[in-house]
Amino acid sequence: MLDGVSLDQLRTFVAAVDEGSFSAAGRRLGRAQSAISELVRGLEQQLGVSLFDRVGRYPQLTSAGTALLVQARDVVASVDAIKSRAKGMAAGLEPELSVVVDVFFPIEALAGVAKEFREQFPAVPLRVYVEALGATFQPVLDRQASVGIVGFLPVTPPGIITEPLVNIAFAMVAAADHPLAALQGPIPHSELAKHIQLVLTDRSELSKGRDFGVFSPKTWKLADLFAKRAFLLNGLGWGGMPLHTVQTDLDSGQLVRLHIEEEPAGGVSMLMSAVYRVDAPPGPAGRWLIERVIACSKHH
Repeated sequence: MLDGVSLDQLRTFVAAVDEGSFSAAGRRLGRAQSAISELVRGLEQQLGVSLFDRVGRYPQLTSAGTALLVQARDVVASVDAIKSRAKGMAAGLEPELSVVVDVFFPIEALAGVAKEFREQFPAVPLRVYVEALGATFQPVLDRQASVGIVGFLPVTPPGIITEPLVNIAFAMVAAADHPLAALQGPIPHSELAKHIQLVLTDRSELSKGRDFGVFSPKTWKLADLFAKRAFLLNGLGWGGMPLHTVQTDLDSGQLVRLHIEEEPAGGVSMLMSAVYRVDAPPGPAGRWLIERVIACSKHH
């Protein structure tokens, strides 16, 4: 019976969940509400479970629907990725490659890849934007960049393909003369809350109002990672930084690594991923750059 499940049914199921109603899903997919309802009902019959509770004004996921949603998303995303990658392979060489890079990604590593890129594709100009948090997705969504090297967001914007690249190690740090630096052992969250935490932020709507890794109600927000480092060195607060950006400061003793309670045994890290639009996959130059970044990450 499960052999009858179609990609169309799964895509409709995911759209109905994301949009909150069958009518909104129909508008997104360009179909009538009746067609959406029929596809979802057909999927329920194929699976032998009810995916939605239709008693209220808007359909609500059942426990079975919630359990199957993740796998449905994975199937749809996998097929979209195959189609997108094939489209990119069939495309000709890009006249220009625009890349947006998360400020957390080691720029020295990207510069090394760019040097090889120049030799591999001498006729393709490279344009690089550097952004933070949700702002790294925006140029890709707006078609200003064809490839993004981005960090974590709780929800990936629709129509975006992601490919994992590398985990970037993070460290909680403070200046050597900061009060937290004198504390021994894991620092409890209650102690962290007494001091100003320096937080990286951005103006993107994708991450507006969301703070990541914030432990203190006292926050100073900065939109530039290097400004945050300068504030840390001057003892104006404590905060998390990509380890590669502060390793020299830790080695010199200007900054001290803070070990906080409930910190994972292997330390804190963020997964960086390559992203691009489903309908605008990277061509040969963009695909080469992604594969080269993956290879360099594995090597190091």
